[in-house]
Amino acid sequence: MQKAKDIQQSASVGEHVESRPVSRLFSPDGILNVGGYLILIFYSLLAIYPISVVIINSFKNRRGIFREPYAIPGPSEITAFDQTFMVPIHFGGYETVLLRANFIRYFTNSLVITLVMLFMVLVFGAMASFALSEYDFPGNRFLGLFFALGIMIPIRLGTVSIIRIMQELNLQGTIWSLIILYTAWGIPITVFILTEFIRDIPKDLKDAARVDGASEYRIFLQIVVPIVRPALATVAVFHMIPVWNDLWWPLVLANSEETRTIMLGVSEFVGQFKTEYSALLAALTLAMIPILILYGIFSRQLIRGISSGAVKS
Repeated sequence: MQKAKDIQQSASVGEHVESRPVSRLFSPDGILNVGGYLILIFYSLLAIYPISVVIINSFKNRRGIFREPYAIPGPSEITAFDQTFMVPIHFGGYETVLLRANFIRYFTNSLVITLVMLFMVLVFGAMASFALSEYDFPGNRFLGLFFALGIMIPIRLGTVSIIRIMQELNLQGTIWSLIILYTAWGIPITVFILTEFIRDIPKDLKDAARVDGASEYRIFLQIVVPIVRPALATVAVFHMIPVWNDLWWPLVLANSEETRTIMLGVSEFVGQFKTEYSALLAALTLAMIPILILYGIFSRQLIRGISSGAVKS
């Protein structure tokens, strides 16, 4: 008799457990969660849609782009064969981009500029943030205000002065002019973001390392940098996208064939009377690859950095 009661009780508990997820789903919190997921899915589809259209049409010829822009490209649009070697020589606009234009050079220039700029911004910005947050010296507040002014004032207002400075330094027409400019543009906001994160690191942790005989450089590299790594990833993602997509400063400072960036290379396919749309879309598709790779590398740290910033007191 007791055994039958136990079985009946366990069955009722099982039914209650199975019904709980369903009841939670239709609760106010569950409805809000489902609504939030639907909004995120809609926004994701809205963001992916133009990218997918660009990628699909990059494999088509001009006629296919204008007649059926949303259709999947057919074999006749994707591939043509060389009658001598019987190998594919045409792949939408990629043939023009990779074989006829200096796309590899433009791509390399943009990649070098972006990576060197990110390295310098993260290193110098993190060191400046550590000094401002850790040491109390005369002019600390003034220096922090000076960095804040670098955020408030648009850098394009000083275009003429920047051109004159680069000419005096014999850097006009070189990629170093862009690296120095982007580094100077990126350091103020890097300092502004990282200073608050470094100030939240417990001071006892750093003092304990000093008692153990650790130098300031060792404290910075082995204690501070690992803790603020999510903030560093956030800063890296924040800077790399506008630098990679920038058209103004490469056009002003480095418009020669040897120093042209990928965005200037893309503009080659846009003309007054004729535009090579297949090559243009192919170049834009290839230009997305490094940003997607870098974002994939930093995405986890980026989310952690944003979450940490959201709950900061």
